[in-house]
Amino acid sequence: MSNPIASWRTLCFQLAIVSRYFPERYLRSAIRAALDGPTEGPQIYSVSYTCKTASRYATGRRKFRMPSTLSRFRDECTAALASAISVLYHIEVREPPLQEPPSQEFGQLASSVSFELAKTLEKNPAHIASEICGRIDLTRFHLIGRVEPAGSGYVNFHLDFSKAGREILTDAISAGERYGLEAAREPRRIIVEHTSANPSGPLHLGHARNTILGDALARMLKARGHRVQTRFYVDDVGKQVAMLAYGYSLLGEPKPVEKPDQWLGLVYACVNCAVQIESLNAEISRLREMSDAEKKTAELTRDLDDWTSVARELESIDSTLFHRTLESVRSRTEPMQEVEQIVIEYERGDEKARRLVRQVAQLSLEGIRQTLEQMDVAFDQWDWESDLVWSGEVRESMQKLASTPFATVDGLSLTLDVDKIARTHGLNKTLGFAEEYVVPQLTLVRSDGTTLYVARDIAYSIKKFQDADIVINVIGSEQKLAQLQLKLALYALGEKQVAENLIHYAYGIVELPGVKMSKRRARYISFDEVISQAVSRAQDKISTRIDVLSPGERVHISRTVALAAIKYAMLATSSAKTITFTWDRVLSLERNSAPFINYAYTRTRGILAKAGEGGTEPDYAALTHPLERLLILKIGKFPIIFAESADNLRPEEIAAYANMLAEKFHEYYERVNVLRAETPALRAARLVLIRALRVVLANSMNVFGIGLSEKM
Repeated sequence: MSNPIASWRTLCFQLAIVSRYFPERYLRSAIRAALDGPTEGPQIYSVSYTCKTASRYATGRRKFRMPSTLSRFRDECTAALASAISVLYHIEVREPPLQEPPSQEFGQLASSVSFELAKTLEKNPAHIASEICGRIDLTRFHLIGRVEPAGSGYVNFHLDFSKAGREILTDAISAGERYGLEAAREPRRIIVEHTSANPSGPLHLGHARNTILGDALARMLKARGHRVQTRFYVDDVGKQVAMLAYGYSLLGEPKPVEKPDQWLGLVYACVNCAVQIESLNAEISRLREMSDAEKKTAELTRDLDDWTSVARELESIDSTLFHRTLESVRSRTEPMQEVEQIVIEYERGDEKARRLVRQVAQLSLEGIRQTLEQMDVAFDQWDWESDLVWSGEVRESMQKLASTPFATVDGLSLTLDVDKIARTHGLNKTLGFAEEYVVPQLTLVRSDGTTLYVARDIAYSIKKFQDADIVINVIGSEQKLAQLQLKLALYALGEKQVAENLIHYAYGIVELPGVKMSKRRARYISFDEVISQAVSRAQDKISTRIDVLSPGERVHISRTVALAAIKYAMLATSSAKTITFTWDRVLSLERNSAPFINYAYTRTRGILAKAGEGGTEPDYAALTHPLERLLILKIGKFPIIFAESADNLRPEEIAAYANMLAEKFHEYYERVNVLRAETPALRAARLVLIRALRVVLANSMNVFGIGLSEKM
């Protein structure tokens, strides 16, 4: 430091700021270093580093939360290394490398900085490590218990568990449901669009993963301090909903007597099958009059055989509904053309089409909402695709694209050379595809003037960014190409910021062993069925474990456990991977599952209930069992795990953390007797550990909207 007076003024200013937020225990060592030491050298460097670190945490937050104990331990290790290196070698190292060693016997953090310095100093790394360790004055740090050289040149830092254990455990208990939920320094406006199912039937098992992932992301980001909105995009424009509306109209627009989305899903399957069969029969009859159409006739006949097989399946589900629908379709001259006319008229805003399609879509959404309510999933806003069309926003976007050099207009149709957009703007690396890959062209408007899904999504993406800095679309991996084409179209419109901040959160499919799902055959496992089966199976498991429960308690516990099990099963696997959904895995009490975690939570309740009230002062230094120290570390790491998981949109990391914590607790439960500890002070400390563990288990699940049952 070249100017001691200026340096001291800066330090005093920094201390004045951060002392409002930090307790004396955090600043004590830095202040003492400043008062006892010279105006230059390691002491001043240590104070400066401490203050800068504190200032970094203190700025940009509306509601400041003190950094976690383990974050401060890392900061102390960084300051200790930087200070020692500065004094010994006159080299400034702002961020020396620190990582967790493979085993706790080597400390809680280790640095390989000696190997880097060896290249410059031309010294043995082991010798440098010894010199650094010898230079670090532990009295100037609060959380570093000891530091020692190791191996061929590592510097190993050991946490002072007596101090850190007290801080971590008491912080967890005092913060309660807010423990670990570190707020972001720069809160953003974020929209999470998820579920967005076509309103032509019920949500199924595949939708369940979308819903649970989207809801979990929104909850994580809210807990991180962001201003989050959730949106459901009602995909009511297009052939599927028009087909359902057509069938509903032929049936006389009856009021469903059962859950509306379930019934409408079957209506859709029946009318679609009937229309396909009639259209194929008509086309085959026409072709048979032509002499050169044998090959095409054979292809259509195979398609007809396939649809006839579908008809038999639907007949077995509801014979009355299927035959009534089939007869109604047969009474029409051109059923497929009538469906296509509904598509055209609905986009144009024709009053009759609007009334019919909106009515059937609203009925379907009524049932979908009921399903979502069961899972405690709510949306801030429901956006209708048709509103974007009728408002002119879609037309405006298409007109702008039509005027670009990437568009081809042929009558009413519009296609976009998205590969040309990518190459013109040099976007292959930005968007993550190979230079030689040719992006297929994108059709946005058909020859009849109706728009395709991506055309409407372009306008919707721009609209969402009126209310957000970042938009996350939770959409299946199979839509990867469409999402890429969407981004390229946005670049063509000059919407660079929109394209760069639009995130496609892709997820893989959900498979059921031995089941091949098909919406056209009404062969799918609905989300409602999954919930119902989960509750029933959970109740069976609970009945074998707990005898003294009232019927009401049994139902409540079964439902809590079942919904938690479904959510956790969808979150515990990386979103990019396929999930194989099996009940043995989902409801397991012995491995990675919500019931397994809940069982740990229930065990903590049992211990605390038996312990009763105690007035003995805990002896945190007595928590020396390896599993106790490991649990303290894991509890202390939750704020870091949460922040990283939320920032990287990786809920599976919190799920894995919760499972690991439950695993270690179950092991601790079997190996250590909490209530019969050697001394009252050790018993009291172990009970504090159990209370803190209980807080973290609850918080790690609550951040996903997963509730834990007190009894199992």
